[in-house]
Amino acid sequence: MNTDVLTRLAHAEATAHARYGRTGEVAQFGPLVAVHAGPNLPVDTAWHDGTHPFTAADLEAFEAFSVRYRQPATLHLLSAFAAPVLSLLRERGYGLEYVLHAYVHDLANLPEQPPIQIRAEEAGAWAALAARGFGPGAEEIMSVVAHAPGTRLFVAEMNGMPAATAALSVTGDVAAFHGTATFPEFRARGLQTALLAHRLQAASGAGADLASVFVTPGSGSERNVQRAGFRLVGARLTLTRQD
Repeated sequence: MNTDVLTRLAHAEATAHARYGRTGEVAQFGPLVAVHAGPNLPVDTAWHDGTHPFTAADLEAFEAFSVRYRQPATLHLLSAFAAPVLSLLRERGYGLEYVLHAYVHDLANLPEQPPIQIRAEEAGAWAALAARGFGPGAEEIMSVVAHAPGTRLFVAEMNGMPAATAALSVTGDVAAFHGTATFPEFRARGLQTALLAHRLQAASGAGADLASVFVTPGSGSERNVQRAGFRLVGARLTLTRQD
């Protein structure tokens, strides 16, 4: 059942989210795992861990944490767990910022690896390359992602040149795929397909039995993960309190 898969995914994401607080602070408010990694970083959010609905007191404590660090009170919530808390979120002034589709892939049947060279990379060099793929302003957050404990970093090459980046982290038996960016001049060359296949193999080798990825609905990334055999199991809702 998708709810069972989303429970596993929520727990893994909330647990892994704490890695980003290594340079700041991590706090837990009921089922919400909140992080402050640094000023104005996209990971300065809370993740709902899927165990039970949060309460008004949990939200109040999270909001106080956010005020202390002068960051928006933003949280991530998987669709399977939204219904019991939506009225509470509306009452406290939260609005939906965006939605990503949640996909998973079991690791029993893996796609073949396309003949594209993929190598592991160290954190500093990977962060610089990923920022090049994501565009100006991404340097700091890519460095935070690259240096998070337990993150495995990959670079795909074309004609001997770095052309795309991707990352992988494993929490328990769930692998999370992220950090995916292709340099503009190398797009539509099959690089993301190769990086997906490579990370599926790597996740299996690391002891995971489920891989996950969040993608923008209707995007090229969504089409790539569908072709790679991922299945849609729900959505990630990102909500922010409107002050």
